[in-house]
Amino acid sequence: MSQTRLSQTQSKLSHIIHIFAVMFLVVGVASAVTPPPVIALEPFVSGLSSPIDFQVAKDGTGRIFVVEQGGTIRIIKNKKVLAKPFLNITSLVVSGGEEGLLGLAFHPSYKTNGRFFVNYTRMVGTQIQTVIAEYHQSAANRDVADPTGRILLKVNQPFDNHKGGQLAFGPDGYFYIGLGDGGDIGDPFKNGQNLSTLLGKMLRIDVNSGTPYGIPPDNPFVGQAGKKPEIWAYGFRNPWRFSFDTQKKRLFVGDVGQDAYEEIDIVTAGGNFGWNVMEGKHCYPTGTSCKQAGKILPIDEIAHPSAAAIIGGYVYRSSAIARLGGYYVYGDFITGNVWGLKEISAGVWQRATLLSTGRGISAFGRDGSGNLYVIDYLNGSIFKIVQG
Repeated sequence: MSQTRLSQTQSKLSHIIHIFAVMFLVVGVASAVTPPPVIALEPFVSGLSSPIDFQVAKDGTGRIFVVEQGGTIRIIKNKKVLAKPFLNITSLVVSGGEEGLLGLAFHPSYKTNGRFFVNYTRMVGTQIQTVIAEYHQSAANRDVADPTGRILLKVNQPFDNHKGGQLAFGPDGYFYIGLGDGGDIGDPFKNGQNLSTLLGKMLRIDVNSGTPYGIPPDNPFVGQAGKKPEIWAYGFRNPWRFSFDTQKKRLFVGDVGQDAYEEIDIVTAGGNFGWNVMEGKHCYPTGTSCKQAGKILPIDEIAHPSAAAIIGGYVYRSSAIARLGGYYVYGDFITGNVWGLKEISAGVWQRATLLSTGRGISAFGRDGSGNLYVIDYLNGSIFKIVQG
């Protein structure tokens, strides 16, 4: 080939490569700025009293179970709330503010063993306690629980706020419990960073072994002196709502902030998520310096006043709203906003505002088909997220 023709060929190849590079760049930018899905809220049920959790038993019945803060669990069948509560433990529960019956989880084998678990607060003399207890479905009527429970775990609380509340079984079959730092302002006892207390932690236990429970052998602090073996991760202020992605198995948590930032974390074994050294991606108190080495930063933070009490949600995996697939959907109790987080490349997350609801969002729910719901604490209502 002559030098002239070689030069011409190289020039054409360079031009083609440049065109493809521009195309890939344009596609990448377009992907990053793709408008978020349009969604809406469709009324589902009303007439509830301070609803704060929504769970399904995965037993083939299609029933939805809603936790009412005062101490009852209600069943929704065919979009109607049954008159008789599934469980009523109001006589045990101290309720109000951030206390009450706060969480519910069904055993993965609930269909055959009828086991479920609750998280509530009570008073023992003048001492506030968080209680994790096990109950069973009644043998005579599956819409009613046996009122006799068994306490698995008791945790003394120094103040009346920051109790966490969520319970969930992970894809590994173990039982996860979110506990807040114990309350007050700024975590005065520094519980978030203290591995000798369960406060300010994500716990992981085995409810299928041990008395009253077992410790998974691969928990990160097993066998380490002065460190609680139940701890899975630490450095949380108030991990009110968390969930596992049914597809990628990752654990997402919404950790309620103090003065300036709300955050969303992906929880990993042994991870230190910063509180009370950090709030979101920043040193706490704001404007101070701190040691950030070894802290895991949130995948998203929202500054006040755009959010003020973050409510963790779920990764959307239903086919009903195709463009919402893969978004982590979450909200805020104070502003009523609903956002979606999308991972646009490995470890890179983009937030989109999905709705401004004007609702007092206390939790999100996920049914057996993967549809998502918004729980309105203030009006005792539940709404289904639908295509807008």
